[in-house]
Amino acid sequence: MIEVNQQQISEAEIFAEMQYHPAADKRAAMVAAAQSLIIEKLICQRADELGLTKELAALQQTENTDQRQAAQDRLVQQVIDLEVTVPSAKAADCELYYQQNPQKFVSSPLLEVRHILLACAPDDQTGRSKAQQQAEALIGQIQAGSAFAGFASQFSACSTKDSGGLLGQISKGQTVPELERPLFRLQPGLLPYPLESRYGLHVVEVLHRVEGQQLPYAAVSQRIADYLNEKVRRKAVAQYISVLINEAQIAGFDFQVNPSPLMQ
Repeated sequence: MIEVNQQQISEAEIFAEMQYHPAADKRAAMVAAAQSLIIEKLICQRADELGLTKELAALQQTENTDQRQAAQDRLVQQVIDLEVTVPSAKAADCELYYQQNPQKFVSSPLLEVRHILLACAPDDQTGRSKAQQQAEALIGQIQAGSAFAGFASQFSACSTKDSGGLLGQISKGQTVPELERPLFRLQPGLLPYPLESRYGLHVVEVLHRVEGQQLPYAAVSQRIADYLNEKVRRKAVAQYISVLINEAQIAGFDFQVNPSPLMQ
């Protein structure tokens, strides 16, 4: 049993909350769940003191997980709006961030790519192993002089098989993340090993690469301002939660100040 300013959080509530806090082990999940419930309780108590009865009722009467999260977000925002002063990023701050982080403001490279997809379900380990062996065999034959386009037409499960496996020009955001990450690190040429995605194994050849270009400050200034404002807001909210925790009477839990459950 945990008490937050004489209000109880039961073991049953913690167990119910654990499903939303995946962790390496049961204890870690329990700790994360307890932290989240304590912070929620503190916010609700403060909302009650501020007279936010409508928002409190919406949160306490909602059982649907998504709706409850939305109600909690609204309640938190109401409390934050009333209690926390969040300064906006100044133009000088934005320009300094741009100057110190130029690598973050580069346009996406353009790749001209072709591939052969050997389709296989993500949970089919036997099928994946066979696809891996087939992909490696195809790569060896292509390296020895066989035609990529011919193998694409014969073996690929992708609709691009009729065009020799050509995906055309692609930029970041146009393919699945697990394929994009390694793909955009490649230089032109046939990759000597297959790439894996949720769809299966990919034999990949980069035909051409155009490097990204540095974006001018004017093109990214609003993005930088939004990022810095959100960063400052999160810090201000974290400090506010720390104050609530430090001022509260919490029994049954050794609270390590960590506002991350609320922030999520």
